[in-house]
Amino acid sequence: MPNRFPGALSQDWEPVVLHKSKPKAQDLRDPKAVNKAILSGAPVQTVKKFDAGSNKKTAPIVNARKLEEGTEPAALDKVSTEVRQLIQKARLEKKMSQAELAKQINERPQVVQEYESGKAVPNQMVLAKMEKVLGVKLRGKISKS
Repeated sequence: MPNRFPGALSQDWEPVVLHKSKPKAQDLRDPKAVNKAILSGAPVQTVKKFDAGSNKKTAPIVNARKLEEGTEPAALDKVSTEVRQLIQKARLEKKMSQAELAKQINERPQVVQEYESGKAVPNQMVLAKMEKVLGVKLRGKISKS
């Protein structure tokens, strides 16, 4: 029978050393790992970060509403009740729905609805289109309701 290993066989008695991989930084910050290191007597480094975890402000607290009112204009003007009623009256006289009026002025039906309910901030371009389609003067009558 032929020998599979030609020559003399010798055993290798050199020690094999296996090293553990270094722990990742995230693993070192884990509270369990820190407690384990403290209990085993290993050195643990703690660093206090400047203002860490504090939401305290040293400046005096200013009321946000007062600050906003001081820098921003009050409320935007809305469509007056007079203009709202003129739009509705003229649209109904022409027997148009809000959707039809919106289609003729190239706006969304929601825009016409907002103008008629008084929620819209007046836009001169939209009012000009409505004037042209409805045949009613709307501009110059925009005031706060």
